[in-house]
Amino acid sequence: MSTPGPELAQQELIDEFEMFDNWMDRYQYIIDLGKQLPAFPAEWQTEEYKIQGCQSNVWMNHEMKGDKLVFKATSDAAIVSGLIGVLLRIYSERTPAEISATEPHFLQDLGLDKHLSPTRSNGLHAMLERIYQVARAS
Repeated sequence: MSTPGPELAQQELIDEFEMFDNWMDRYQYIIDLGKQLPAFPAEWQTEEYKIQGCQSNVWMNHEMKGDKLVFKATSDAAIVSGLIGVLLRIYSERTPAEISATEPHFLQDLGLDKHLSPTRSNGLHAMLERIYQVARAS
């Protein structure tokens, strides 16, 4: 079974968020997404993989599998781990060209740009920028 393209993944996420009536439920859903992240090896939790610009600690690594980039990441903060889950769902296991061509309209569509604190929003954008940098360099 192939994974849906990044645009479809964004739309599925938007549809899922619309099931919730309020932001407390949406935050809980984001936290739950973070709990589903695959294990992130302790040996990757180093400065080399740390994302600067995040208030929480965030580490991200990637590898090429065939023609697709696969990202793994973790954070020491529950909501940030959930935001990682959102990003990986949209951008991981994609070709560099797919990643580069995928605008993050889900930020506005979900209202994340309005409902995240400025520091979390900065961290989210720092994670996104790392994903785009990796795609451009691959």
